[in-house]
Amino acid sequence: MRKVDVLRAAALAVAIAAGAAAASAQTGASQAEQWNRPVAPYRIAGPVHYVGVEGIGVYLITTPRGHILVDGGLKDTAPRVLASIEALGLKPRDVKYLLITHAHFDHAGGLAALKAATGAKLVAIAEEREALEGGRHIGDNENGEGRFAPIKVDRVVRDGDTLSLGGLTLKAHLTPGHTRGCTSWTLPLVDAGKRHEAIFYCSTTVAGNVLVGNRAYPEIVADYRRAFARLKRIRADIFLPNHPGFGRLAEKRAAVGKGGANPFVDAGELARFVLASEKDFETELKRQEGRR
Repeated sequence: MRKVDVLRAAALAVAIAAGAAAASAQTGASQAEQWNRPVAPYRIAGPVHYVGVEGIGVYLITTPRGHILVDGGLKDTAPRVLASIEALGLKPRDVKYLLITHAHFDHAGGLAALKAATGAKLVAIAEEREALEGGRHIGDNENGEGRFAPIKVDRVVRDGDTLSLGGLTLKAHLTPGHTRGCTSWTLPLVDAGKRHEAIFYCSTTVAGNVLVGNRAYPEIVADYRRAFARLKRIRADIFLPNHPGFGRLAEKRAAVGKGGANPFVDAGELARFVLASEKDFETELKRQEGRR
């Protein structure tokens, strides 16, 4: 990277960090405003970087042939994602693919703006296409529809399909329930000479979903249980959720460079999270069944 690019990237990173500090001083912010507070971008492991915001994960995977973005955040997250890409000394137009974990407004809301800014192709699993192109999730939810800008899916994949770019290959795993097309993506990578497997985890929280009598998504309970069973079979040691708090990413980032192994590597974290999430789901299901 040229010296001028390094200086420009550093200036952008400082600006993003300063914005985050100013936002944190505000009070009475809505949940979306809190989620959308800026965070300076950082490398997680190998080619994977965090370019999301305080409460919503967006990940950039870099390759010599172009880059891949996983998730798009809120509508207002898109400019911050683009600024973070530039702060890393990279060009948004070099993003070739946009991937999505699930079609909720807080993860798909920025996709249309990111697609327009980068020219990237949106890749999504078949079960999520209708929701993405219709601009709303499918399924009864106590919080309402949560609409977002509709976006055309350029490439439809099926469960188990792969996407390759620049020597890296991601695999799509259908882990439904949170939405009908909820997709967890896995990526083998090398960090500091060691092989790892990262998982971009699609949510397994209930998050207002109607579990009993869901007319728009009647198979929702069976799908959640299908997802838990599938996730228990996946072996990944870098857990990357679409809400960073689920993976304590800020805490791990603070531990980088303080000696020891990469704090983002934890072979048991995925299994622990799946079990805890499954327990919470069964508790909520019993609660909803008791209201009938």
